[in-house]
Formats: sequence, structure tokens, C-alpha cells
Amino acid sequence: MLSDTPGIHHVTGLAGDAQANLDFYTEVLGLRLVRRTVNLEDVLQYHLLFGNADGSPGTVYTSFPAREAEDGRVGPPQPASMAFAVPEDSLGYWRERLADCGVASEEETRFGPDARYADDASPAPRAETALRFSDPDGTRIELVEADQPVEPWTSRVPEAHAIRGFFGVAVLSVEPYATASVLDTLGFDLVAQDGDRIRYRAPGDVGATIDVLDRDVPFGREGAGVLHHVAVRVADEAELHEWRDLFAERDLRVSRVKDRHVFHSLYVREPGGILFELATDGPGVTVDQPRERLGEELVLPGRYEEDRDLVESQLPALDYTP
Repeated sequence: MLSDTPGIHHVTGLAGDAQANLDFYTEVLGLRLVRRTVNLEDVLQYHLLFGNADGSPGTVYTSFPAREAEDGRVGPPQPASMAFAVPEDSLGYWRERLADCGVASEEETRFGPDARYADDASPAPRAETALRFSDPDGTRIELVEADQPVEPWTSRVPEAHAIRGFFGVAVLSVEPYATASVLDTLGFDLVAQDGDRIRYRAPGDVGATIDVLDRDVPFGREGAGVLHHVAVRVADEAELHEWRDLFAERDLRVSRVKDRHVFHSLYVREPGGILFELATDGPGVTVDQPRERLGEELVLPGRYEEDRDLVESQLPALDYTP
């Protein structure tokens, strides 16, 4: 019996300069670098993971920075933006912080009195204000005030305002109804619609929201500044194999189950074109790093350890202070 996902596991994007990417997510947003490793498909490219104090599921944004990356263009079929949760009454702090860091931002209010709500939506979404801005590569980011039970990283941002993991993501689908069907299969319920934004919510309490945007906009192009995929949580590896069988039976494009060292996962390209990953909670980023030293050193998969000197010589040096 497959279980409903409690929500987002992580979100992954593409970036350009690794140092600029690292500085923005740690210095500006105040996230913790919880893992510094390499792309398993290209060991001469970084894979950086940013999250809360212990890199728990639902808090981690991962990036693949590449110096030679061309600029991408946001459009279907892609995730359009990611939203982080911050405590109540925090948007004023973040507006000033972003301005002090030279980052332009704007506010958007949604799910007001004109929104339509599903009859069984419990609780119904309340009107929300999103503070919208972009990282140095143009990745679209939002901050939304929401009470989420996450232990924040407070090295650079006070605890009263620090990010509490993901609030959710918005996706641009070429077939919104098909994407909605897959979300329903995963355990997301339709809760509301505000214009061209249709909200689905999982039963979890961290990163439980996915908005499907029904918009006629130009197709996207993969590159720096584009979100590559969204991962949702599953209980364990055995359940991953059940999900794989289900997707295969429905003729969806699904990968084999893969060992990503800090979790097991599979990928599925749903009919609306969005790439979803399903990932287990464990073993987590502390499987090969002590919690107090997360992100401080380059971690290599065992099969690449004998080539460490070569790999490190080809990667740009990173300046990072926890």
C-alpha cells in the first residue's frame, strides 16, 4: 500500500559561478551549506546542498553550478519558482535585508477574497503575501510567512526570521490537468485556485504546497537560473520500487531506483513535462559527515576517492565560512 507523500524532499536548480551561488544562499539567505560534493554524472562539476541546521528533508535546495553554463529561460515544462517559509512578521526584515544586499524584491498577494476554494479544503488557504526576488543567476525565489516546525540555521540570520525550509514550488506544465493527476496520485489534494494559480497540498507540515500555473508563456530553456526538478518524499527504498512499478504500468517515463548515497530515489517525467524525483528521507547528509562539520569539506562517493587529487584540481576553489 503506497503512502501519500508528506511533501517536498528537495528542489534542484542549475547555476553559473559556484562562488556566487554559494555566497548568495549562505550569506544572503542564511542557509547552511550541508554538503559539498560532485555531480554523479559529471565529477568535475560541483553539487552544492543548502538547508537548515541538519539538512533535513523539506529544507534542502541543491544546485549544479558550472562556469560554462549558458543562461536558461524559465517556461514550461519547468518548475517556475521555489518558495521558502519564514516566521510570521518576517517579511519586513527580509525586505530590508535583501535591499541591503543589493537584491531587488517585490510583493505579490494571492488567495484573497476572489480565490475559489475546494469544498473539502481543510484548512483552506488564507490570503498570503510572497516576497519575490531572484538569485544571481535569475532563479526565481519567494519568501512566504508560514509556521513550519524546522530547526533553522542561525549563523547569519536571527532565529526569529530565519528560513524554515520550503513552503512550496510553482510549476509551469504543458498539460496542467495531467500534472494535476500525477500530484493527486502522489497524495496532493486540490485546495484552491486563484486566477491561473491552482494550489495542491500534501498532508505534511513542511514543504507541502505545489502550485500548478496554467499560463500561456514561451517554452523554457535549460540553463543557469532554471530549476531542474522537484523531489518529493517517500518512506523507504521498498516503497520506491512500488512507485516505479506503478508509473511503469501507467506508461510514464520512469528511471530505475538509484543510490544517491544520502538517499535513494527515482525520476519520473509526467505527461505535463515536469521532472519529479521521489526520494527517501534517509540516510541523510550526516551519513558521512558529523553534524557540526557539514559542508566544510568536499565529500566524494567512494568510487571517486582514489581520484580526489585530480577532481579537486579541476574544481574551482570555494571560500566558505560556516
